[in-house]
Amino acid sequence: MGYSEVYKSWQNDPEGFWLEQAKAIDWDTPPQIALDDTNAPLYRWFTDTMVNTCYNAVDRHVPTRGDQAAIIYDSPITGNKRTVTYAELKDDVANLAGALVARGIKTGDRVIIYMPMVPEALTAMLACARIGAIHSVVFGGFAANELAVRIDDATPKAIIAGSCGVEPGRIVAYKPLLDGAIDLATHKPDFTVIFQRDECRADLIEGRDYDWHAVQQGVTQADCVPVKGDHPAYILYTSGTTGAPKGVVRPTAGHLVALNWTMKNIYNVDPGDVFWAASDVGWVVGHSYICYAPLIHGNTTVVFEGKPIGTPDAGTFWRVIEEHKVRSFFTAPTAFRAIKREDPKGEEIKKYDISCLRALYLAGERADPDTIEWAQNIMGVPVYDHWWQTETGYTIAGNPAGLEALPVKIGSPTVAMPGFDVQILDESGKQMPSGELGAIAVKLPLPPGTLPTLWNAEDRFKKSYLTTFPGYYETGDAGMIDDDGYLYIMARTDDVINVAGHRLSTGAMEEVLASHPDVAECAVIGVTDQLKGQLPMGFVCTNKGTNRTDADIKADCIKLVRDKIGPVAAFKLVAVVDRLPKTRSGKILRGTMVKIADSAAFKMPATIDDPAILDEIKAALKPMGYAKD
Repeated sequence: MGYSEVYKSWQNDPEGFWLEQAKAIDWDTPPQIALDDTNAPLYRWFTDTMVNTCYNAVDRHVPTRGDQAAIIYDSPITGNKRTVTYAELKDDVANLAGALVARGIKTGDRVIIYMPMVPEALTAMLACARIGAIHSVVFGGFAANELAVRIDDATPKAIIAGSCGVEPGRIVAYKPLLDGAIDLATHKPDFTVIFQRDECRADLIEGRDYDWHAVQQGVTQADCVPVKGDHPAYILYTSGTTGAPKGVVRPTAGHLVALNWTMKNIYNVDPGDVFWAASDVGWVVGHSYICYAPLIHGNTTVVFEGKPIGTPDAGTFWRVIEEHKVRSFFTAPTAFRAIKREDPKGEEIKKYDISCLRALYLAGERADPDTIEWAQNIMGVPVYDHWWQTETGYTIAGNPAGLEALPVKIGSPTVAMPGFDVQILDESGKQMPSGELGAIAVKLPLPPGTLPTLWNAEDRFKKSYLTTFPGYYETGDAGMIDDDGYLYIMARTDDVINVAGHRLSTGAMEEVLASHPDVAECAVIGVTDQLKGQLPMGFVCTNKGTNRTDADIKADCIKLVRDKIGPVAAFKLVAVVDRLPKTRSGKILRGTMVKIADSAAFKMPATIDDPAILDEIKAALKPMGYAKD
């Protein structure tokens, strides 16, 4: 069946559709009922089942593909490479799970994981899943106070951490950060397990800290413990608008069913193929598409400890694809913007044979048309933008290449996936006509595997997602749907600015700026203006080798926006900067930039890649009369 038939089959019988997909999972107690709507609008899926995530991701593959690589570890930063087979992974996971059980961890207990990009990070996640413990991965290297907040919210019995992370040109010692977080936190874990890395070995506190290898010696391997279908597989904290992190809960059974479905239908890989998501286990992409989905589906997953540039050069992605025979590749647009800025003519890719690659998938933030076209031209494969969120855990809208590769419309992540009834609403909750900009919402119930609530914060869950548009999940994104049903994500809802009464998308302006041949990367924000309410302000980073003056580039940018969007945009503020402030996962911190421009107080984002960039932004704004002291 093609996409339309599959989508209609879901619309006609949503529960039957998901019960059919559930047949691909190995259940201890199979589902008889798909949706539990007894507590609507708080929906649950597959609550009548018993199942284990680790069994489905590891154990069930050992009889048929035990010698196949489950994990390929590639660290250009340290020079280490390693392959872990499914049979080896089962032993690794069962041993660590046994050590956790021996120290009192049981089903329902929380375990925080604070690890770099090494295979042991996946082992730790799967070991928790094996015994029904609820893991919460915190990005390795997060500041002590941010880790402490998560310790107090999740109240873990144990913390599993690496001794350090390795970044280009520096070592980040994790243990002092962990010690500081435990000191700051009101809740104290019973014990920690520390994976020692030779780059920076940690001092252990006797009686609390245990060495990764020593704690596993002599333990009995743990068996898989079946849990209820709505048992939380994990908690993943995402930044909240109040500054307090929101603990997104991932339900076990729906997670298994939905992720397994996506691997073939969206990413078009078969069991045994090599799948690579160039992200980090600290983010949702790392949970869904480095750890769980590829292993559940019987693929080989790549754990990459490196950067798109500088480890050692802008060709590192192409080297990994060629060397490990990657079939499907998933990363963030910001990674490709970095490569494009470093190697605008695509010279590095000519050194490698990437003919094994079937497609590139982009997500994490808006993929501007210029970046997509550049990637298509140098790679020679389809480039699929797709859109989803930490809360959903997998694709809301994408191009279902495994079902049917739909025509690509650059600027659109294509169409809604089965399970998602995506609509564009005005401020009163009425549906907008096609082509009109509005709030993107999803009709309830959300499909299996999406968040059913926030950890210990049900009221906050309702207020954050279900209150603005009753009967809908509020995505927080703004966009439109065209006559063909293609969705366009134009901005976060708070990035739709009002210029003299005209609602304008900053994302549309970013698309225009990105089309300039000298612009490698850009961001547009709305700043306060006494006369017009708000004005758009652009920030552009130029390509390496650009020899034109900043003044010329600014003039070009202003003319481009006025030509493409019109004088209504009142676009006249542009700053040329060396870099943009981003999270460690590559998202541009536009909200923080707005507060700096408007001279408003702001909390330093916990996820910021380099706080020094904010001073550079402030310095660029001051000559324009913004960011006053």
